[in-house]
Amino acid sequence: MKMKLTALVFIVFVLFSLALSKAEAACDIQDLKVCLPAVIGGSPPTTECCTKLKDNQSCLCDYLKNPLVVPYKTSAKQVFEACGIPVPVC
Repeated sequence: MKMKLTALVFIVFVLFSLALSKAEAACDIQDLKVCLPAVIGGSPPTTECCTKLKDNQSCLCDYLKNPLVVPYKTSAKQVFEACGIPVPVC
């Protein structure tokens, strides 16, 4: 019985670790390179940019806190609005 419980705890731990790794990987700011012209240059966001933003909505607060994005926070929020994505309250 004790062996089964230990095995179960180990399996749960491994699955939890994998889930965390996938969640962290899902918030890779490199996915949003297609949005750079809109954020930095002020051009309208492309369909691809809006799609990437929608796919990464759960990560937007993390992105806005990224030191590389902080100087462009206002522009980034304008891109969110142009894509019809609510600006997150972080």
